[in-house]
Amino acid sequence: MSTEHQKYSTENQAEIIARYAAQRGFEIVETYADNGKSGLRLDGRDALKRLIADVQTGRTDFEVVLVYDVSRWGRFQDADESAYYEFLCREAGISIHYCAEQFENDGSLSATIIKSMKRAMAGEYSRELSVKVFTGQCRLIGLGYRQGGPAGYGLRRQLVDEQRRPKATLTRGEHKSLQTDRVVLTPGPADEIDVVQRIYRMFVLNRRSEREIAALLNGEGLVTDLGRSWTRGVVHQILTNEKYIGNNVYNRVSFKLKNKRVVNAPDMWVRADGAFEGIVDPDFFAAAQRIIAERCRRYTDTEMLERLTELLERRGCLSGLIIDELEDMPSSSTYRQRFGSLMRAYELVGWSPSRDYRFLETNRFLRTLHPEVVSGTVAEIERLGGAVRVDPVTDLLTINEEFTASLAIVRSTRTTAGDLRWKIRLDAGLKPDITIAVRMDGANAAVRDYYLLPWIDLGALDRVRLAEANAVSLDAYRFDDLDRFFELTGRTALRSAA
Repeated sequence: MSTEHQKYSTENQAEIIARYAAQRGFEIVETYADNGKSGLRLDGRDALKRLIADVQTGRTDFEVVLVYDVSRWGRFQDADESAYYEFLCREAGISIHYCAEQFENDGSLSATIIKSMKRAMAGEYSRELSVKVFTGQCRLIGLGYRQGGPAGYGLRRQLVDEQRRPKATLTRGEHKSLQTDRVVLTPGPADEIDVVQRIYRMFVLNRRSEREIAALLNGEGLVTDLGRSWTRGVVHQILTNEKYIGNNVYNRVSFKLKNKRVVNAPDMWVRADGAFEGIVDPDFFAAAQRIIAERCRRYTDTEMLERLTELLERRGCLSGLIIDELEDMPSSSTYRQRFGSLMRAYELVGWSPSRDYRFLETNRFLRTLHPEVVSGTVAEIERLGGAVRVDPVTDLLTINEEFTASLAIVRSTRTTAGDLRWKIRLDAGLKPDITIAVRMDGANAAVRDYYLLPWIDLGALDRVRLAEANAVSLDAYRFDDLDRFFELTGRTALRSAA
C-alpha cells in the first residue's frame, strides 16, 4: 500500500484475505505487509523481500500465499517482474491464491491470460497516474503555489486557503492537511534576509568565492536553516535558486516512476515568474548568474592560452598555485587535462621556469598509474581463478595465501650522455616474494617492459640499477608482459589417485 487514501489500505486487504481464508479452511500463520510503500520498485519493499527470502531458503511453515489481487505484488513497469516473484513461490512448492480476483489461479489458459493483462494494467495505471499528477502539479506551479521541499534559508512556507488567504506558517516537518489548502513562500526573519543579501553582495561586489563566504559565516557562528554549518554547496544553492527573487520553478530534475533521476534542460522547466515576494534584488541575482556562467563555461584552447599569457604578463611567472588562486581562470587541473601537463601549457605561451619541474608532472602521472596497474593485476588473477588479498596500506598482494608480491612503477631518467637508466628499490620491510617492476619508457608516458624480481635471489640488494641492456643475470627476469606472472597465480584442478 502506497497511501492511506485508497481502497488498498492494508486493513481492508487483511479483512478480505481473512474472509477468503475462513471460507477455504486456511489458517493464517504469517503476515507480510508493506505499509505506505510504493509498488513501482522492489526498493523499500522489505516485507516482500523477506517473503521471497523465506521461500527461497525454506524458512516457511505455510503452503499457500494469499494475495489481495494481482497488483499487490507491485505496479512494476515490467509486467514480468511480478510474474517472477509468483514463479519463485510456485517453484518452492507454495501456491498463490488471489482473494479479490474473479478467477482461480489454477494455471489454466484463461487464468494465465487474465493475470498477464492485469499485470500490464497495473503498470499502465501507474504511468497514467504519473501523467495526471505531473499535469496537476504544473498547473499549481503556474498559479504560484509551492510543490514540496523545504523553504530554504531566509524564506518560510506559508499555508493559504483556496482564496489565497494566509492561515499559518509551516515549520519544518509540518504539512497541509486539507485538500483545498496550498503552500506559498514568504520572506523569513529579518536577520536571515540580511544574511542572504550579504551573501549576494560578497559574491557580486567583493568577488568572494562560495567557499570563502561559507568560512566567513561559520566564523560568525551562524548556522543554516537546518542548524548545520555553512558549506560551499549551501552558499551556491542560495546564489542560483530563483525562489530568492520570487520565481516559482519546477521540473528542473525528474524522477518519474522512480526510474533514473534526470536533470532536465531549462526549456523543460515549468515556471511562474514573480509568484512570491523576493528577498534579493533581481539585478544582483542576474549578476551572480553571469559570474557563475563565466566561471563554468568551457574555454577553447586559444582562450585558455590567451588567459595564461595575460596572467604571465601580470605576474611575471606561472605556477599551479598562481593559476588556482584566480576565480576567473580555468583551474590548473583543467590546463593539465587539456594540454597534457602544465609544462606543455607553459611552453605554448613561451615561458620556461628557472627549474625543470617536469618531474612533478611525471610523478603525478605515475601516482595515478599505480592503482590502475594494481587493480588490473588483481582482476586478471581473479579471472584466472586465483585469490588475492590486498593490504590497504602497503598494497602488498597476498596471492592464494601462498606467496606475496609488490608492484612498483619505475620511472626512467637520462644520463648526461643521453642514456636511459632505471633504479628499482626492493622493499626490505615488506620482503615480498616477488617484486613486479613496471619499467616506464623514455618519456615516462607508457610501460616499456616488466621485471619479475624474486626476493630469494635479489633480496640482499638494496637497489637494482638497470640500463637499456643488462647482463643475463638481470635480463633473465625481464618480460614484455605479465603472462608468466599470471601463470604462477593460476589454479589447476588435480584429480586424486585412488
